[in-house]
Amino acid sequence: MTEERTVLVAFTRTGASLAARLAEALGGRAFAPARCLVPGVEPLEGTVGAWAEHWFPRAEALVFVCACGIAVRAVAPLVRSKAEDPAVLALDERGRHVVPLLSGHIGGANALARRVAELTGGVAVVTTATDVNGVVAVDEWAVENDCAIENLGAVKHVSAAVLEGRPVGVAVTDQLQPAPWPVTLWLRPRRLVLGTGCKRGADPAAVADAAEAFLEGAGASPLALCAVASIDLKRDEPALIALAEQYGVPFLTFGADELRAVPGRFSASERVRAVTGVDNVCERAAVRAAGNGVLLRSKTVCPGVTFALARRAVREDDIIGRDGEERR
Repeated sequence: MTEERTVLVAFTRTGASLAARLAEALGGRAFAPARCLVPGVEPLEGTVGAWAEHWFPRAEALVFVCACGIAVRAVAPLVRSKAEDPAVLALDERGRHVVPLLSGHIGGANALARRVAELTGGVAVVTTATDVNGVVAVDEWAVENDCAIENLGAVKHVSAAVLEGRPVGVAVTDQLQPAPWPVTLWLRPRRLVLGTGCKRGADPAAVADAAEAFLEGAGASPLALCAVASIDLKRDEPALIALAEQYGVPFLTFGADELRAVPGRFSASERVRAVTGVDNVCERAAVRAAGNGVLLRSKTVCPGVTFALARRAVREDDIIGRDGEERR
C-alpha cells in the first residue's frame, strides 16, 4: 500500500540539502545519516538497504542522491516486475544528471526525472528507446490515460514494432472480445463501476466468486473496474470491502437520498425500499459512482448478493492499428 509519493535519501550534507529542497517541491520526505542532517531531512535509521526495503513497497518513487551503483545495489534484491515496482531514480548531489533506473514508463520514473531536472537545472538522462527516438511509449500512454495493461509481455513487441516502423495492434476496450490481430496489446480503460448490495455477513469468498461470474457474463474485463459501489448502510460490510481490495479499487458508498436522486429508470423492489430507503441499490450506486454514466448491465441476483455494472461517460471504445495489419 502506498504511503508516500516520493522518498529521497542522501549521504552528504550537500546531497541532503538538495534532497530537502526536492522533498518540499515534490511533496515527499527526505532522509540522511545523522552526520548529514539539515533542516527538512529526517535521520536515516539503519542501512540504505534496509531503507530501500522499507520504502520499496510503500512509496511511488525512491530517489537516491548518490552514485547510481549505490541505488542499484540497494534495490536489486527487491525488483519484481515493471507492473509492480516503484520509480527509482539516482542523481548526483549537484543535481546535474538525473537518471531514471527503474519503471521509466509505467512507474513514471522518466517523467519524474524530467521534473527533478527542471527543479535542479540539470539534465534527465533518459535511455529508453522510445524516448530517445521520439516515438510514443505505449505503456507510458496507458498510465497517462488511466488504462490497465492486460498482457504486459506484448508491450515490448509493440514498442519494437513502432521503432522499426512495422504494423502494430493495440485494443483499448473494457470488453472481453477475440483478439483482432495476431499480436494484440490489450489496454483496459478504468471506467467501469461494479454496483452491489448483499446480505449482512455475506461470505467474502462467495461474493468474490459471484462477482467474477457476473463480470464474465457481462463480457467485462475486471481490469477496467475503477470502483465498487453500494449504499452507506454497507460501508463496513467485510465482503464488499474485501471485494474492492481484491480488484484494487476504492469502495464508494452513498446515502439513500443520494441514490434516490440518480436520474434514470431502474429495477424497483419494495422490499429493498423498506430496508434501505431506496428502491434499488446496485444499479443506482453503479450509475452514481460512474458520474451518472451508462448502465451496462442491470440488476443481477446471485445467492446473497446483487450486482449491476455502469460505465463512466468518457469516450467510445477504440481499436487502434496500423494500416496493413489484418484482423483475425
